[in-house]
Amino acid sequence: MEMVWVVDDDRSIRWVLEKALKGAEMEVRTFENAASVLQQLKQGRPAVIISDIRMPGMDGLELLEKIHTTEPDLPVIIITAHSDLGSAVNAYQGGAFEYLPKPFDVDEAVELTRRAIEVSRSQQIAEPMAETESTEIIGAAASMQEVFRAIGRLSKSNITVLINGESGTGKELVARLIHDNGPRAEKPFIPVNCGAIPEDLIESEFFGHLKGSFTGATSSKEGLFQAANQGTLFLDEIGDMPADLQTRLLRVLSLGEFYRVGGLEPIKVNVRIIAATHQNLEERVASGDFRDDLFHRLNVIRVHLPSLRERQEDIKQLTQHFLQLAAAELSVAPKTLDKKALKFLQKCRWPGNVRQLENICRYLTVMASGKEILLEDLPNELKEHRATTNSLTNESTWQKQLSAWVDEQLMQGKTDILNDATAIFEKIMLERALAFTHGHKQDAAKKLGWGRNTLTRKLKELDFN
Repeated sequence: MEMVWVVDDDRSIRWVLEKALKGAEMEVRTFENAASVLQQLKQGRPAVIISDIRMPGMDGLELLEKIHTTEPDLPVIIITAHSDLGSAVNAYQGGAFEYLPKPFDVDEAVELTRRAIEVSRSQQIAEPMAETESTEIIGAAASMQEVFRAIGRLSKSNITVLINGESGTGKELVARLIHDNGPRAEKPFIPVNCGAIPEDLIESEFFGHLKGSFTGATSSKEGLFQAANQGTLFLDEIGDMPADLQTRLLRVLSLGEFYRVGGLEPIKVNVRIIAATHQNLEERVASGDFRDDLFHRLNVIRVHLPSLRERQEDIKQLTQHFLQLAAAELSVAPKTLDKKALKFLQKCRWPGNVRQLENICRYLTVMASGKEILLEDLPNELKEHRATTNSLTNESTWQKQLSAWVDEQLMQGKTDILNDATAIFEKIMLERALAFTHGHKQDAAKKLGWGRNTLTRKLKELDFN
């Protein structure tokens, strides 16, 4: 039986983890501070350590550093209630096996510990990550924690990344964070919108041209790939890239070389590609609008950015942040948000996502008359869109249809209708969640609020193939 140590100054967390891990047939020893762990390490070591970040005295990151000074192959899982990018990146850069934000799913914590034990047995822990600066990104929602984790994991890697998410979710910001926290941080980061370059210039923009290679080429020009050599080229809206350029991009990704327009000599480059799109590339591949082989070249690691309506718990913090930024830009005192106005914003659909919220905060900083922003200060178009959205989602739609279905079942003398309805409801929810996450079961489980074991059981109960 493998030994797991749990370090947390919160007795309830120690109790929950101890009970869950013992139930999974692991031996558990608990500690309420880091100093006692270091003292005990002199007597022997466990298979895995699970440690909180913020504790009185020595914190979890300092404990992690001291552990890896003497026990570099000992897996340490960092848990924290303070969920931000800095914590995630620092944990991974310190050599943490995994970063687990509170509140965590107990089944996930147990499964993570099992994986750490397997790694401990084979001693395949990666070397500690190089220390880099973190850039601010806001998000306490569980879906944003997955983004933080991805940035942390990618901080040692040069691997190709595909970021997908709706317009305005911050895809370029995440691309910059991946670059800035990675091994190419000191090299160029060059963003380009694939849909914004005129089609007759796009080849020259990407690969450059020689003087006289076409009408108007009065001098030779370096392309984006050369400019980004040794650094990162961020291809925003990759789904809008023309077909002939897709073919040439595939060659660069495959061979690491290209030809300038009018050139005969290949030019070698070493460029990391981070691509982003708001479109469903699988659907564009199926329709023949995007090359299948290029899609698979780009889709090595995928990072999904949630829409703002999927992370409503972040709206308060985001609004405060953007109001402060707007105030600094305009050299005025920052405004605060009335509770009713905040509640209204939290229930909006935000089709423009974080970008739209940022623009609203600029508007309010200029247009709201008082220091406190009231409900009536919000722009009319936001209230009109909210009213339209409410009319589409209120009880005149699916809730009324459900009521009619229940009435019909009761009139027919049916029994056990709640169980029947629950099974149908859960199956539809699971089908749509799996479709949304492109078949990623763990992501679908998180969207539904289920643990991994619950998802596995539901897949069997609901007869999913």
